Amino acid sequence: MHCFVTGAAGFIGSHLVEKLLAEGHVVTAYDNLSTGTLTNLDVASSHPNFRFCMGDVLDLSNLRQEMSGADFVFHLAANADVRFGTEHPRRDLEQNTIATWNVLESMRARGVRRIAFSSTGSIYGEPDVFPTPESCPFPRQTSLYGASKLAAEGLITAYCEGFGFQAYIFRFVSILGPRYSHGHVIDFYRQLREHPDRLFVLGNGAQRKSYLYVGDCIRAILKAIRVADDKVNIFNLGSDETCCVDDSIGWICEALKVEPTIEHSGGERGWIGDSPLIRLDCSKIRSIGWMPTLTIRESVRQTIEFLSRESGPNSSTRAVENGLAAARSNGEHSKNLGYIDQNVHLRNTPASR
Repeated sequence: MHCFVTGAAGFIGSHLVEKLLAEGHVVTAYDNLSTGTLTNLDVASSHPNFRFCMGDVLDLSNLRQEMSGADFVFHLAANADVRFGTEHPRRDLEQNTIATWNVLESMRARGVRRIAFSSTGSIYGEPDVFPTPESCPFPRQTSLYGASKLAAEGLITAYCEGFGFQAYIFRFVSILGPRYSHGHVIDFYRQLREHPDRLFVLGNGAQRKSYLYVGDCIRAILKAIRVADDKVNIFNLGSDETCCVDDSIGWICEALKVEPTIEHSGGERGWIGDSPLIRLDCSKIRSIGWMPTLTIRESVRQTIEFLSRESGPNSSTRAVENGLAAARSNGEHSKNLGYIDQNVHLRNTPASR
């Protein structure tokens, strides 16, 4: 199978690319490197069935051209920064909703009919049902990120009805593991590296969330695609357990061997769109034979070990941090970075398409 992966140089995308290649698939990796890095694709780049294309999902013409020959699209490219959404309201619309429409239109033009989409548990807003099943009503949207992902889901399901597509929609909790590039674990890690004696925490520390290890996430995605065969297949992806923010702080401090003074900003939400409780009902994905292999604590520990290994000045983690900092200070990153050189390819010409 020829797989076309958007956001392929990112945290989750690069792990997916490696797994697809290991299973014998041909992979075209499509990324504008605004937050992803080529370092994440070091393993994949030496594979004969791998091709990298630098391009932006907002460039419909280039996207359509590069998708030629694909059988299946994994659409992971997105703006995933929930916390800063209100500082640049258009970014979620463009990079999550409009970009998804571009992917769907490119698929339609190229005759590709199958898509896997990385959605989010944030689309549930602040539900009344816990654990939250896929069939739960959406009471209201609390973040621009969640709203833009829900709109993208709507477009995908409409294309399934209108154009005969088949879709696999995965509503993730927060994902942890090697190549992790943004979120509270890296925020706390960065603070404690700079000043191990103190840590500032947004909210009251009691926000309770679920997390999933990246390897378990990839296994779940590929398991669902092999087993489920409805027109639209929607799965929550997460762990049955949760932890509060203060729990994760304890595990991070233990791993780093520090005992900081902790200051909380207060309130049950750390920022606009932060949900005090996220716990998804993952019985549907478990019913097809998948289970996570790592606990949340083990996932946090693995992430800290990765960040510690990659904390040098030329590391991939530092490059990602710098990219995120630049993105936050410059709302034009999605327009500019994807067009540096659309025709630059890192190629090992696939043996077959």
